[in-house]
Amino acid sequence: MKKTYFLLFLALTTSLVSCRKDKFEVVRAGNPADTEVNNWIHANMKQWYFWNDKLPESPDFKPDPQTFFQSLLYKFDPSLRPDGDRFSWLQESAAELKASLSGESTTTGLEYRMIRYVTGQDDLFGVVTYVDKGSSAEKAGFKRGDFFTHINGQKLSVGNYRALLTTGNEAKVITLGTLDADKKVVSTSTTRSATPGVIQSNPVYFDTTFVKGEKRVGYVVYHQFIPGPNGSNAKTYDQELEKIFADFKAKGVNELVMDLRYNRGGYVSSATQIASLVGKGVSDKDVFYYKEYNKTVTPDLEKQYGKDFFHDNFLSKSQNLGGSLNRVFFLTSTSSASASELLINGLKPFMEVFLVGGKTVGKNVGSITLSDKTNRIKWGIQPIVSRSSNSQRSSDYTAGFEPNVVKTEGTLLYPYGDPHDPLLGEALFQIFGTRVARRGLDESEEQPKVGPEVYSSIDRKAAGGNMFFTLPNQ
Repeated sequence: MKKTYFLLFLALTTSLVSCRKDKFEVVRAGNPADTEVNNWIHANMKQWYFWNDKLPESPDFKPDPQTFFQSLLYKFDPSLRPDGDRFSWLQESAAELKASLSGESTTTGLEYRMIRYVTGQDDLFGVVTYVDKGSSAEKAGFKRGDFFTHINGQKLSVGNYRALLTTGNEAKVITLGTLDADKKVVSTSTTRSATPGVIQSNPVYFDTTFVKGEKRVGYVVYHQFIPGPNGSNAKTYDQELEKIFADFKAKGVNELVMDLRYNRGGYVSSATQIASLVGKGVSDKDVFYYKEYNKTVTPDLEKQYGKDFFHDNFLSKSQNLGGSLNRVFFLTSTSSASASELLINGLKPFMEVFLVGGKTVGKNVGSITLSDKTNRIKWGIQPIVSRSSNSQRSSDYTAGFEPNVVKTEGTLLYPYGDPHDPLLGEALFQIFGTRVARRGLDESEEQPKVGPEVYSSIDRKAAGGNMFFTLPNQ
């Protein structure tokens, strides 16, 4: 049986890249420091980039690293390059890159959406989607569904919200909003203060069960595919999920709802873990997903790790709930991406998969973290290096997975586990056949009248929706 390996991050050095005898090009113009970084970027991209056969033949090494990196990409174009790259990125600090991919960041703990009051106008208000546990925002009393209208006394607008919410380490005084009689968001006199700090987010956010007759429903909210805290080899969060599924199994759960509406992706090892807890009739002999690399690196990987490296099997889990399930429900949105989609795709050959919510992002490719182990170069690269498919070799979801039932959560948000939530309520309706009464109002009447969404902080999670691979024995 193939061994299962786990590493939080893969740090590749220029010496590893140079084992293929790629020569750094000599460039005598431009900033010398930038030139060194650009040569390092180019050598790594020639080795690992999934579309390395599409790299420019004679790139200009003179620009700053970010501009240079963008010039190398085989960028997506719906007409010219529908198979192109939408997801690779470069970050100035490899250390910050690695931390963020494991759920560690400097933040107040607020996750939110910014929404126009009226279409065509620049004034905005915010709605809290959730609050990181243990954060300054949680301690200040913020909760899912809160409205806010001002930061440090300044009214939020298209032109200032990023600076007010995402920059500076000082305390942010946040003015709460409420709905008036006309269901419009208005400011209140109530303020709360939250200070940015280093937070390790726990992705296993909420779980509960619903029982009606013979139906026993397990519900889990999962925000990011992370095995454990940054800098730790302990699979703390994977183990939390095992305990939840063991509890579900003990309670006789026979329907499962997994809430991935805010899940942008993460480590495929955690996707494999969850698939192994959910999959019906799966064993460690069954393939969960295949992965394909470029022609340059494939022979090296096969020589070093063997042919089994190019697929991952399900794991044998005593907590597996699949024996009691005929289907699994996923709650999705336009933010659900990458490892979330890998999980959906990988389970499809083994059981019915029912989606409620929004169309997913459409990311069937994965990345690794490239950094200079000598620390001479501080930058980090997160390039797309592979394409994934399920056990039936199906990988055709670059346009995203369409939900079986289209639902949006709206602007008036309910606590996790509240059946009035449109997405959860729909899943429970599909299971129980009855809907929760909505205080005499239909869904459209209950929601406030607002303009379009401008920004969601969720979309910066996992740096835009990637799934991260690691190599054994590195």
